[in-house]
Amino acid sequence: MIAYPDPATVDVIAPNFKRRLSGVTATVVRLVPLQAKSMAVAAVAPSLPGHVPQIRYTALLTMPRRGPRGVRVWHARRNSEMLAGLILKHLFRKRLKLLFTSASQRIHTGYSKWLIQQMDAVISTSQKTASYLGRPSKIILHGIDTAHFHPPADRAAVKAALGLPSGPLVGCFGRIRAQKGTDVFVDAMIKVLATRPKASAIVMGRATGKHQRFARELKIRVAACGLAERIRFPPEVPVDRVAHWYQALDLFIAPQRWEGFGLTPLEAMASGTPVIATTVGAFEEMVVPGETGILIPPGDAVAMASAAACLLDDEKVREHQGRAARTHVEERFQIHGEARAIMAVYQTLLESNT
Repeated sequence: MIAYPDPATVDVIAPNFKRRLSGVTATVVRLVPLQAKSMAVAAVAPSLPGHVPQIRYTALLTMPRRGPRGVRVWHARRNSEMLAGLILKHLFRKRLKLLFTSASQRIHTGYSKWLIQQMDAVISTSQKTASYLGRPSKIILHGIDTAHFHPPADRAAVKAALGLPSGPLVGCFGRIRAQKGTDVFVDAMIKVLATRPKASAIVMGRATGKHQRFARELKIRVAACGLAERIRFPPEVPVDRVAHWYQALDLFIAPQRWEGFGLTPLEAMASGTPVIATTVGAFEEMVVPGETGILIPPGDAVAMASAAACLLDDEKVREHQGRAARTHVEERFQIHGEARAIMAVYQTLLESNT
């Protein structure tokens, strides 16, 4: 059952206008319930889990012009949401402070630049993201729930429960598409597994629309190499079950060619698994080379295969890096720290009631 707080009591509105699951949607689902324990925060969205406090779309027009403190914060994470905030503020005369969080790492279009310049404050999810904005921003890295993502008591038992091979297991989780580098992962695993008969790999994710042909071709490539039983493509699992699959892994690879931020390396490291990641997104700010994993250039299957072979062939190093990865996430990437940092921005905006 969805919790609908009285819109008149809400200080912060977090819109999420996309129905399909995305990184922004996952962020809203993770943060809003946590923030709502300390502040009057609610989402507005077409489809979110019931535990996320929400207000209805119609409430955006009928709610009082002023919030409980005289003003409200509108926290957008997409262009469409920035535009909606501007319409509510200037056309419907709602007293709003407009906040935008940017995860994009590319040159913005003229339209996006204009929208960003209209915001009262901006948050960047990484140093690299901040460099593309053209205006000052507060850098707040994403965090994760380390109580939900944690090392297994018995990795072998998790593998058995999931019907996975008992040997070293390499994973790649996320959407199956060229942008995500899934083909690079498959090419690297074909090379690595050819000389390591006890190792195996899984590609966990979904291919949507035009990317379905891409996924089919990858499976054909794997089968042609006689590795269909060792490079598996299990169906995507619900969000609340993904953590269990991370616990089965001995090594995680984030092969993206491009990424805005990318949470999967953090989820893997929190699960006690070392990570090989490409130098895109915020991965360089997450992975400590030689301590929690290895960084490689994007699109380089040879470098990926070499890095994977290095860790698969040295169990002691792999286990040491897995423990260090867990500690690293606990110290720097807790979701509570992210939530507090964002709420500090909310407080500043709410207090500057001008």
